[in-house]
Parts: sequence; structure tokens; C-alpha cells
Amino acid sequence: MLSIRHLDAFYGRAHILRDVTLEVARGEVLVLLGRNGAGKSTTMKAIMGLVRPAPGASVRFDGTEIAGRAPHEIARMGLGYVPEDRRIFTDLTVMENLEVGRQPARDGLEPWTPERLFAIFPNLARMRDRPGGRMSGGEQQMLTIARTLMGNPRLVLLDEPSEGLAPVIVQQMAEAIAAVKAAGLTIVLSEQNLHFARRVADRAAIIEKGIVRWTGTLAALDAEPDIKAQYLSV
Repeated sequence: MLSIRHLDAFYGRAHILRDVTLEVARGEVLVLLGRNGAGKSTTMKAIMGLVRPAPGASVRFDGTEIAGRAPHEIARMGLGYVPEDRRIFTDLTVMENLEVGRQPARDGLEPWTPERLFAIFPNLARMRDRPGGRMSGGEQQMLTIARTLMGNPRLVLLDEPSEGLAPVIVQQMAEAIAAVKAAGLTIVLSEQNLHFARRVADRAAIIEKGIVRWTGTLAALDAEPDIKAQYLSV
């Protein structure tokens, strides 16, 4: 579903990503692990076109090369992005935020509707007419994911979905991600919470200083404490 080859990216003269190469299978959940500043968010932004990949990079989404395309073009192809800072419309209600994200249905996938989303995010169902600015951080995170799903994506990029959330909301978020995966979507998420990652991901890729240092299953990672200590410990 997603194939990344030789991905380099810069912020000005700062070389952030170095030869990132990753594969994500259809229906898989891949988690990008690493400390703050490792390059996880930049990887997602480069996939989405928000950071321009350096020449020579290849980012293929469902067989189509998307490196160098504009973000709105990539979104229309069926790639959804949930940013770390949420960016909901605070003056719009939950229902209005969802309508902003609506895109046509895609072949082979059941279209997302507000009622279908409310089954996954019951908190939102109780506040359909509440403005986004009067919601908690966890509720806003749920709304951001739900709004992205209204675009009927085939792959979703989730940037730090559990960051700063209360444990009960983190539990609900893990259940929601499992439900989205069960619906047939492919998911790439960035995380620092290894416990959360174990609950939702099939495989992990560790990024450190913009370089992919390790890939494998979460069980394989647990069997390598030296890797965790070297790249994930605070």
C-alpha cells in the first residue's frame, strides 16, 4: 500500500531525514517509534507532501508515485493525515467539522458516515452540536481522526495520537484504531508510548536522527532490550 525509498528531507539547510526506506502492507498498522526530534513527524509530513522530499526519493501510494505532489492532491487520492496539533475548527460544531472532511466514497471500502463514526467514538455522539473549542483535548483528538475518516481514506497517517491524553482516553483511542483497522484501512502512526504501540501495531520502525535504525514486530522488539535501551529510553 505504501512504499518509501531513499527519502531525504530538509528544513532549510538542516538535513532531517536520511535515506528513509519503509514498506507498509495493505491492512497493516505500522508504528514509527523514536524520541522527540527523531524525525517521525517529518516522515509523515514528507509522505503527505507538507515537507518536500529531496530529489531521488520515491513515495509510492497504492502503486502511484506521490513524491513531489501537493498535499491536496495526495489527500484526494485517498491518503488521510491526522496532525499532532489536531487543527479542528473551534467555532464549528462536531457535525460541521465532520462535513468539512467529507470526500466521495472509494471503491472497495464502505463509506464513512457520522453515525458509523459515532459507533467508534461514542463520546462524539453525545456532543454533535458542541463547538470544537468547547471540547477536551481527548475529544478534539477523536474529532480530528473522525473528520479525517470522513474523507474515506485508504491509508491514514496518525501523528502521536495518544500524546497528552488521560489513560481512559488512551484506552478508547486504542479501541478506535483497532476498529478502523478492522474496517480495512492501512495505518501508519508515530508514537513514543511503547505500551500503546504494542496494543495497536503489527510492526514497528525505530527512527533516530532521521535514520531508520530497526524494523520488525513488537514481539521481536521486546526480545531485544538493548535496542530499546539504545533508541527508545529517555
